[in-house]
Amino acid sequence: MMTMLLLFFGTMALSLYASWKVRSAYNRYSQVPASSGYTGAEVAQRILDLNGIRDVSIHSTHGHLTDHYDPSNRRLVLSEENYHGTSVAALGIAAHECGHAIQHQQLYAPLKWRMAAVGITGIASQIVMWVPLIGLFGGFFPYKLAITIMAVSFGILMLFQLVTLPVEFDATARAKKVLAGTGAVAAGTEFKAMSKVLDAAALTYVAAFVSTLGYFLYYLLQMTGMRGNDE
Repeated sequence: MMTMLLLFFGTMALSLYASWKVRSAYNRYSQVPASSGYTGAEVAQRILDLNGIRDVSIHSTHGHLTDHYDPSNRRLVLSEENYHGTSVAALGIAAHECGHAIQHQQLYAPLKWRMAAVGITGIASQIVMWVPLIGLFGGFFPYKLAITIMAVSFGILMLFQLVTLPVEFDATARAKKVLAGTGAVAAGTEFKAMSKVLDAAALTYVAAFVSTLGYFLYYLLQMTGMRGNDE
């Protein structure tokens, strides 16, 4: 029980730190205007055009840091502050999402794997939320079966987060390269500020992987320990 509590609070602290880091960097550098004067939407359209991507539409949405690329509907969605914003943070995030669109166009393998795993990952997410409630505490599942289900489910989530890492790191690398190449973000102070925002955002994916890895190893050890006792 103590191990589970330490794991829970440890991963929660890591996630909160990663979230604080990206929000802190964004809030700071969203106040730094890019000398090019481009908005996030304009930079996104320019990047898509340069890469010959004609079937991806750009949209704005409500919320803070709700930016994402929707491969199923070929939509690049930017939060209103980044869609209309001209800061180095807004341009960096817009370019990062364009990186995913370019990955999709080029059939980037890790992105294809992540897209293929979305369905089973969604099921695994529901399982790890409900099994402890209806199984371990409600007695619906035998304890050994519940532990095995949790180990397998967290294994799926861990692999999904593992595949997500190269997808996000590659999109960030593409964003930095294209923004420097097009001059949308000036070299020096502007580029460094933009890089800090994207690097902080990458930390959230590292935290998610470490968290799921920790829970997977915990339940795996529980499962193997039960087998050892049976023998």
